[in-house]
Amino acid sequence: MPFDLQPTLRGDLVILRPLHPDDFHVLYAVASDPLIWEQHPQPDRYKQPVFREFFRFGIESGGAFLVLDAKTDDAIGSTRFFRYRETESEIEIGGTFLARSCWGGAYNRKMKELLLRHAFQFVDTVVFLVGMENLRSQRAMEKIGGVRAGTRVDNFGHERLLFKITAASFEACDRRS
Repeated sequence: MPFDLQPTLRGDLVILRPLHPDDFHVLYAVASDPLIWEQHPQPDRYKQPVFREFFRFGIESGGAFLVLDAKTDDAIGSTRFFRYRETESEIEIGGTFLARSCWGGAYNRKMKELLLRHAFQFVDTVVFLVGMENLRSQRAMEKIGGVRAGTRVDNFGHERLLFKITAASFEACDRRS
């Protein structure tokens, strides 16, 4: 069965649906907050021309999602599947950001759980690349069971911390909760 990179994934807190070109303005309204990007390797992503390039890359990836609050249907962020490596049984999740109003709670964890459950139907390992200085994202990865596994160079030639979650570790964690 081929990997479906853009299903609609529904949970009690968030809904992930395929990102469409006409979602630019609603998503930019969330992304225009400079504090979202302050620890990110590209801290000026809150600027419209810079965000437009990020958005374009997401659309072209074929695996990007608009993240909605399940109770209000408001846009609260974005994430994506990309770099599917069938022979390595691996996919990357990245390009993730959430509105500050969703920080520190269950939104990131619930979103990642939906993505991981879906991905582990097709692959054995999910990887995440996190900026060396992005302590907030590093802590978030550790909270969801990500294990540091060295570094990897991203699409733009920048070295990033590599976090991995395997299907076996996710299932074991899932059984405990």
